[in-house]
Amino acid sequence: MAYFDAASAAPLHPVARQALMASLDEGWADPARLYREGRRARMLLDAAREAAAEVVGCRADELVFTSSGTSAVHSGVAGALAGRRRAGHHLIVSAVEHSSVLHAAEVHQAGGGSVTEVAVDRTGAVNPSAYAGALRPDTALACLQSANHEVGTVQPVAEVAGACRAAGVPLLVDAAQSLGWGPVEGDWSLLTASAHKWGGPSGVGLLVVRKGVRFAPQGPRDERESGRAAGFENLPAIVAAAASLRAVRAEAAEEAVRLGELTERIRARVPGLVPDVEVVGDPERRLPGIVTFSCLYVDGETVLHELDRSGFSVSSGSSCTSSTLTPSHVLRAMGVLSEGNVRVSLPAGTREEDVERFLTVLPGVVAGVREKLGAPVSAGDDAARRGEDTVVVDALGRRCPIPVIELAKVIGDVPLGGTVRVLADDEAARLDIPAWCEMRDQQYLGEEPAAGGTAYSVRRLT
Repeated sequence: MAYFDAASAAPLHPVARQALMASLDEGWADPARLYREGRRARMLLDAAREAAAEVVGCRADELVFTSSGTSAVHSGVAGALAGRRRAGHHLIVSAVEHSSVLHAAEVHQAGGGSVTEVAVDRTGAVNPSAYAGALRPDTALACLQSANHEVGTVQPVAEVAGACRAAGVPLLVDAAQSLGWGPVEGDWSLLTASAHKWGGPSGVGLLVVRKGVRFAPQGPRDERESGRAAGFENLPAIVAAAASLRAVRAEAAEEAVRLGELTERIRARVPGLVPDVEVVGDPERRLPGIVTFSCLYVDGETVLHELDRSGFSVSSGSSCTSSTLTPSHVLRAMGVLSEGNVRVSLPAGTREEDVERFLTVLPGVVAGVREKLGAPVSAGDDAARRGEDTVVVDALGRRCPIPVIELAKVIGDVPLGGTVRVLADDEAARLDIPAWCEMRDQQYLGEEPAAGGTAYSVRRLT
């Protein structure tokens, strides 16, 4: 089985395993106690903090360990907003932040605060000038991920941090995906990360708050971790997390080159192996191990199941893998195709032969799924064959990619300049039909309410 979902959780690094086993024997006591076992545990905790701080590029007393990356984000956002409440109640986030950041923003807004969501381009990157333009006199905090978790695009953190610093606004950086690959550049104020993203054990997060940043921890206070992370420290996991972070960073430069070449191979060859594919994310400013693409006329969940049956573990940001049956907020913000979305994220040590086998298996998997779903092979319906200028496709009650498949079946028989009106009630159609038009060089005319759903109009140009 080839595990290609390291962006969700990286396999446990050998150094993490060794450190975890060793600290289970030495670090079980309460590090707050003064007896011998407690002092030994405190030494391990302090050493882990020093090691992690050195890799992050901060002071040891600026870094605390939390129970997860999500907990670090929630604590960081809430504490920074509370600490700056006299400055205002305005929060800035990007449209492609991790859900933990967006959920924190929702809570802030529900409590009476205001939130500005900065848009991204089709590669998933923010424009630094747009971030600077969103800053206001009452802005208390800005948030920006260092690199996107779904498509791998690296964000211009240094430029945004400079604009925030000039305005006197702290910037919180979610560095979960990138910290194992290198330091976060720029004059940021707060940083969060999660150990399971770089090969450490799950259940350990990092929260860094630079000296001078106003910060007021929320919730019941705890004497542990500077009052910023309540509860007894999971010391063996913390030691393993710090040890593995230092190890992966020592290997990062060499491994980035190797994985970068493998992901570039996938990016370059998939469009030639599989028809009607859109490779998404920035082609250059991206993490070395992540490549994401979307396939027309394909049900993403079925593709993932078929790849799993063929020996590959991959993930997806498409609507078909969401419990809400709506497109990923990242893909929606980018305005790219969500159908058949596949994210391949290679862990350290991925073998070249496994990537080649994936490229061999993928075309047959996609073709098989398209055949099962009835991808376009027919000449269209009777109305289209009669040469009428407008054809109505009723896809109400049918989930994507079916509405797009039905559109593709009839578009070829509509006269040039004629239109197809697709009726659909699946939220994913709002993203997939315009993306399909862009890929197929057809004109998307827009949408309007219709009985039972929405009508999407497309004009045939080619």
